[in-house]
Amino acid sequence: MKILLLGKNGQVGWELQRALAPLGELVALDRQTVDGLSGDLADLSALRDTIDRVKPDVIVNAAAYNAVDKAESESELALRVNGQATQVMAEQAAQLGAWLVHYSTDYVFDGQGLAPWQETDTPAPLNRYGESKLAGEAAIQASGCKYLIFRTSWVFAARGQNFAKTMLRLAKERQELNVIADQIGSPTGAELIADVTALALQQALLRPELAGLYHLAAAGEVSWHDYACHVLEFAKANGEDLAVRVINPINAVAYPTPARRPLNSRLNTQKLRDNFSLHLPDWQSGVTRMLREVLNK
Repeated sequence: MKILLLGKNGQVGWELQRALAPLGELVALDRQTVDGLSGDLADLSALRDTIDRVKPDVIVNAAAYNAVDKAESESELALRVNGQATQVMAEQAAQLGAWLVHYSTDYVFDGQGLAPWQETDTPAPLNRYGESKLAGEAAIQASGCKYLIFRTSWVFAARGQNFAKTMLRLAKERQELNVIADQIGSPTGAELIADVTALALQQALLRPELAGLYHLAAAGEVSWHDYACHVLEFAKANGEDLAVRVINPINAVAYPTPARRPLNSRLNTQKLRDNFSLHLPDWQSGVTRMLREVLNK
């Protein structure tokens, strides 16, 4: 089996290189062109040519335009990368009889209410980024290809930047922090996403009826404020010298951004757990593991 992985150097893509390697021959690309193969999702013709040349049995798309605020002013680029490039992958997968694995986001919803979002809930994005990701989902579903779409949220990894690392840096510089307390979600590790992807793909290859849209997030829920408190309490308990003394909870309206964010990022993962017989660990276990790696504890 040949697997084409796009976005190999992103947080999820990096972990997917490890998780997918035992499943078959892995061709992993980023935006640079190597041996005539390009993983640049902004170049649609090069992307199509690359898929034609590789002729994969599975395309795994871990690349995306993820600059949520910049997407408000770069909406055409966001739509090309997250929508049109995904359509190219889906069309090519359909022609090849290949599977397409794709990652989406809770940002396709408006973030209202308190109930975790189900796959059957009606999307209503608040921002251009969410609109572009929803366009990618729609293109896949209309293509007729075999697919797995995983909507996830609040992704973190030891590699690259993330919320926990930002809090650690600021906590060493400032005595007081203001952190949003009315946005709720579940921090989900890139490592967990990659491992679930590999496990689900193995089952779907044997049982094509498992194709479809799934919500994937760690168990439990937390606000950004309580997430920050968890991170900094762990750091203090493990000997980190922090300047911060007060972590104030604030509402999102007090921290305006170009793109509106959903308040409710909870995702209902029942369908994923039932269909693939998976256990999703609580968010604290993944965050703790990441923090031990970051802090070398």
